[in-house]
Amino acid sequence: MNTDRLDLAERAARHAALSDPARLDVVDRLSLGDLSPTELQQALGVTSNLLAHHLGVLEHAGLIERRRSEGDRRRTYVHLVPGALTGLLPGRTATARRVVFVCSANSARSQLAAALWRLASDVPTASAGTQPADRIAPSALAVAKRHGIPMLATSPLALDQVLADSDFVITVCDNAHEELERRPALHWSIPDPVRAGTERAFEDALADLTRRVGDLAPRLTAA
Repeated sequence: MNTDRLDLAERAARHAALSDPARLDVVDRLSLGDLSPTELQQALGVTSNLLAHHLGVLEHAGLIERRRSEGDRRRTYVHLVPGALTGLLPGRTATARRVVFVCSANSARSQLAAALWRLASDVPTASAGTQPADRIAPSALAVAKRHGIPMLATSPLALDQVLADSDFVITVCDNAHEELERRPALHWSIPDPVRAGTERAFEDALADLTRRVGDLAPRLTAA
């Protein structure tokens, strides 16, 4: 009985946190990708103090978390806690001719994201890097093989070799997000498994990407 009451209290706290239109807007936007506080402030058109208050309420309710950027260490990204919206249906949807996943080297995260997308959606996909490496990271190929995910046997490609004006761009790397002059449609702040260099890091990156692709694919339709 006590556990049931705790569950009800947690659910009520989430609903209370979402009762403000601005906070609901924040969660609605974060349901598709990660945003920095500055990007959220610009999107919502509120003062920094008011945004800080809203983020504090959402964080206290267990709906959001903040992660330090791996690029500009002064910057943070806000993202939804996995499972935070269980039982709640986020409302934003989008259309796309093609989804292009971008990271710095195009050797791990963007390659894995594109491979997962091909399994989850009929919308075409590609991947690219702002500073492409010479080859796909062996550990990225290994983690895909362990989970039965087909990977295209292509070398990393530069963004200007791949990108078209109509593409729906998703950055999966903080550095790439901060390097791009053209603002991507979405940003997913995924820690770099190549930098960590461990099997666990690649498993974690794949799990994060799998969840995000699974969340987005049903809500992104062909343009």
